[in-house]
Order: sequence, then structure tokens, then C-alpha cells
Amino acid sequence: MPRLVECVPNFSEGRRREVVDEIMNAIAVVPGVTLLDAEMDPDHNRSVLTFAGEPEPVMEAAFRAVQCAARLIDLNHHTGQHPRMGATDVVPFVPVENCTLDDCAEMARQVGARIGSELAIPVFLYEAAARTPARTSLADVRRGEFEGLREAVGRDAARKPDFGPEAIHPTAGATAVGARRFLVAFNANLNTGDLRVAKAVAAAVREQSGGLKNVRALGFSIENGRRAQVSMNLVNVDATPIHRVLALVRDEAARHGAAISGCEVVGLVPEAALLAAAEHALQLEGFRRDQVLELRLKQPPLTEAVPIASFFDQVAGPTPTPGGGTVAAFVGALSTCLATMVANLTMGKKKYAASEAAMVDLKREADELRRELLALGRSDSEAFDAVLRARRLPQVSAADVAARDAAIAAADLTAARVPLETARACVRVGGLAATAARLGNVNAVSDAGVAGLLATAAGEGALLNVQINLKSLPESADKEVVAADLARTRAELLAVAAQCRANVEAAMGS
Repeated sequence: MPRLVECVPNFSEGRRREVVDEIMNAIAVVPGVTLLDAEMDPDHNRSVLTFAGEPEPVMEAAFRAVQCAARLIDLNHHTGQHPRMGATDVVPFVPVENCTLDDCAEMARQVGARIGSELAIPVFLYEAAARTPARTSLADVRRGEFEGLREAVGRDAARKPDFGPEAIHPTAGATAVGARRFLVAFNANLNTGDLRVAKAVAAAVREQSGGLKNVRALGFSIENGRRAQVSMNLVNVDATPIHRVLALVRDEAARHGAAISGCEVVGLVPEAALLAAAEHALQLEGFRRDQVLELRLKQPPLTEAVPIASFFDQVAGPTPTPGGGTVAAFVGALSTCLATMVANLTMGKKKYAASEAAMVDLKREADELRRELLALGRSDSEAFDAVLRARRLPQVSAADVAARDAAIAAADLTAARVPLETARACVRVGGLAATAARLGNVNAVSDAGVAGLLATAAGEGALLNVQINLKSLPESADKEVVAADLARTRAELLAVAAQCRANVEAAMGS
């Protein structure tokens, strides 16, 4: 499996396009790296570049970017609203896929050591790569900025770099290299030029001052003083979503007689974060993310037209559907294909003329069962989604609670019945496999055996889903019927599995 890492370095240059272009090119020419985004901000005099790839090429690209920035940017002539301590101010590595935060911390250490030794730029490790708690926060690492660090490094033991010389680089300053989770850089611009208002709002919303958890915020003046800005880093938009932050910024600005005139996202933002904001703003009820056309196209319901890799990715994804019930139905459908294959290898052969009619019937029924099981796979995901929707129903009044309880019971009952139908279909597939093993081409009897084993496993898996959904149901006649059907279906499944195995062993022994 590929390992995917994102790197989002910040450079102290947001006004000279030619400089940023040269840094971008230093990244883009590294094989295996994809440059995803570039943002320039003249007020902050800062650029944010985003690229991704496998760890090794990403580390190489990060080093080359720092090397290029050190050659082109002189902090002695740099002014801007944003705090900075280096030509390359910060280099964070972010885990994306098949990579951990610890992996990214090790990447930060390797790149930091190389920057320090080869470029003579002092490096401070921060966040997940920090060697001491005092350097976890980037704000603490950068305190004093370029000018302050120029006086402190080499004199103050607490400001000793993790790598590189104990003296600030004369033009490139120092660089923070670290590892962190994905964050959203989100700015709210105010309809006032009063910097005091932006600073007061920032203090009210940031976690460090007692505001919202996972929010870091500063107040800046932008557009030559015409507007003030609350500049924020949202380090966990799942726990503290954008719309919640925006609401507090709006309220705090209003306290000072100001309003939000516009907002900005710097760099990239997760799709889920924007969808959460849209759901809140539109007050959507019962909305599912897969109602978004583009998302549904990426993850369509299970059919024969869905590429196998796409289905695998859906199952492996961080969502509860498609889950075990859908996979059981898929495996059951797959087992019908093997039974069909045995029939195809048997029909038309003189040696098996007596089995011709049986194989024709087997093939027809297997085709029907394949379509049925794929439909049950779709229904299983839909049934579980219905359970989740029922559980999200309001519970404000007694009537709300009663309606919710009834909706949950109905959804749980359907969620138990669908995999029960899947298990029944798997019993029929097992019977086809047993017939294929008894009457089919003996050279393909092992394939019939595999069909039987898959059908049995799929049926058992479906019945596990029946069991777990039954636990959620209140005692009722419906629950008793499903429980009795479960026991009967399990017995039938075991019997047909035993018959298939016996037929396989008899054919293989002949």
C-alpha cells in the first residue's frame, strides 16, 4: 500500500511572485511529488505551499524548498503582519494515508538534521516532533521572531536549536520543522480597520485564552489598515467545526460594533469540513453526505458496474457502510460465479451429457442469485443508514422520544431482516455448489468446493449481522420470528455446507 504524506511549508515571501515560483519549481521537479496548492498573501508577506507524495520524495522536496528560500529571501529586509523567524518559517509533515504521526515526526527529525548540517540554518522541532513539551507550541518556538532569536540563540540555553549551529543564519534565520495533524487555516476579515478589535476577537476565540478548543488565533491589520483580520489555525475541525468558530467570531465582533465582511481559507481544506458547515448553514435534516452528486459518483452503490478497487476502498474507508452485511452479500455473489464457471466447464461435453439439463438450470439460478445478492448488499447499507438516521431524530418532547423509539425499532427490524435474506440466499448458493460438485466437470470440483466454502462464510457473516441487530430490538412477536428464522437458516446453511464438502471429497476420491 502506498504511504502518503503532505507537507505544508510556509515561506516569508508573499509579494514577489518570481521568488515563490522558483521555490515552487524546486518542489515540483522532485519525482514522486505532487504540488497541490500555492497561496500568496501580500499583507502577511507570506506564502503557503502544499505538496504530497511518498515520504522519501516529500522529504527531498522539503529540503530543496528550504535551500531555495535561503538563497532568495533575506529576512533583514522582510516586513509583514505575520510572525516569522525564518525565510522558510515552518515545515510541517502531515500523515495522510498508511502513515502515522510518529512516522512524520521521524521525517521531521531527518529533514531538520539535514537543514542544520548542510544549510547551516538552526532548526527547532515542534508539535509531534518536539523533544520537550516547551517546544510543542509553534508560537512558543517562534517567540521573539527573527530579530529576537538573533539575540537569544547562542546566549540563552533554552533557545538552543535541535539541529544546526548555535547562531541564527544571517539572512535565512531559523526554521521550525515538525509533524502535526491536518489543520485548516481560516481567516475572518472584519469591516473595521481597528486592529484592537481583531486582537480582542482573536483572544476571545483562541483556546490559549480560554476560547474554543483546537483554535489558534491572532489579530492582524490588512489592506494597508483598511480592514482588520482574525487569522486562525483550526487544528481539529472534526471536534471544533468551522461554523462553530465562525459563529463565535461573529458574536465577539458584534460586541465591539464590527461585523465579518468576508472569510478566507488559506491552502487546502477537507471536503468533510465544508460539508459540515453547509449542513449547519442550510439547517439540513436527515442529510447524508452521499447525497452530494460528486461523492456518490466516487462511491456508488454496489452493482456489477462498480470497479472492484472502488468497492474495496469503500469498505476500507472510515465509514460504517458498506460493512459486514454488504461484504457478506458480495462474497455470496462471488460464490455464484464459481458455481457458474463449473456449469460452463461442464455443458457441451459428451462425458457430462447426463448433467446438461442440471447445469443449464444451475447456471440460470446462479445468475439470478448473483443479482439478488448484489441487491441485498445495497439494501444492507441502506438499512444501516436508516438506523443511523433514526438515532439522530430529536428527543425534545415526550412525543419526540416515542416517535424516535418507534423509528429505531422499525429500522433495527429491517436491519435484521435484510442480512437474514442474504443468509437464505447463501443457503441456495451452497446447494448450487453441492450440485456442481456432484454432477459437474470433475476437473473443476475444487472450484465447486470453494464456491461452497464462500457461500457458507457469507451466510455465517450475514447471520452475525442478524444477531447483533436483534440485540437492539425490544421484545416482540417480530423479534421472535426473526430469531426463529435465524436458527432455522443456520441449521440449513450448515447442512448444505456439509453436503457440498461430502460431494467434493467423493468426486476428488473417484
